[in-house]
Amino acid sequence: MEFRTPVSIPKAPFEFSHTDEITLLGSCFVENIGDKLRENKFKVDINPFGVVYNPASIAASLLRLLRPERFSPADLFRHEGAYHSFAHHSRFSSLSEGEALEGMNRGLAESSDRLAKASRLAITFGTAYVYRLKKNGRVVSNCHKLPEKMFDRELLAVEEIVSEWKSLLLSLWEHFPELKVLFTVSPVRHARDGAHGNQLSKSTLLLAIHQLQSLYPERVAYFAAYELMMDDLRDYRFYAGDMLHPSSLAVDYIWQRFGQAFFSPATQTVLREWQEIRKAIDHRPFQPGSEAYRRFIMQTLLKAEQLTGKFPYFSLSNEITLLKSKLK
Repeated sequence: MEFRTPVSIPKAPFEFSHTDEITLLGSCFVENIGDKLRENKFKVDINPFGVVYNPASIAASLLRLLRPERFSPADLFRHEGAYHSFAHHSRFSSLSEGEALEGMNRGLAESSDRLAKASRLAITFGTAYVYRLKKNGRVVSNCHKLPEKMFDRELLAVEEIVSEWKSLLLSLWEHFPELKVLFTVSPVRHARDGAHGNQLSKSTLLLAIHQLQSLYPERVAYFAAYELMMDDLRDYRFYAGDMLHPSSLAVDYIWQRFGQAFFSPATQTVLREWQEIRKAIDHRPFQPGSEAYRRFIMQTLLKAEQLTGKFPYFSLSNEITLLKSKLK
């Protein structure tokens, strides 16, 4: 008897490897997967503007990276003693205008350079609802707890999303013809939209991505993180305490399924060997001065050196230095 509904995920049209530069933008779920990639030593740049939820704001962020224009005082506003940007998450906000601009412009320059080198771009849409400033109609990435009366809230149409992203993708490929793009829809439910509103929003995102994937099947892929959470992991034990975000166990499972779809056998071999080494490095011995622990460290060091010997692009220089220091 089968007590769950497994979601079938086909092998993707392209892969992610440790030789790829990867840029990730979008909702908090992109940070879950981005953190997993980083932990496993992929070269990643995660959310250079902070967490961004809607397709219009993510597109604006990418366009700014593609054509970097420094942020100026005119791009900031002051609220409750701090300086904020409508293009950034609040982690970029500061009590000092100069510090806020310095962080924003440093991140812009670094991430623009990294996008120019990227061969993979991962995008996670969180919601199709947007907030527009009433005074100029601009879609904001973050409302920064300003009064709701300052904004108009609307649901983007599928056609709007497809039109904007089709133009953006063509611009990206004009500059970076080898770039491959992965879309996902965040499995995190937006409770404030209401149950029905959340479904309308997620359905809009899914339809828009489907159209983009149909237009560019060799360059655009979709990973079914949303479907895995809603169907395969359809149980509250896979949710965090707020009953909205996936638990760490759910993130681990979705990460495993991601690897099956996007990692080559060689990459999966590297990751298995790296996990053994990582567990050994994290091990806390009862008797750190014992000969047995010294042998354990020497064996781990040998494994690390053999792994980098087989796969030179997989850097373990910091770990090797750490292991050698434990032998002194």
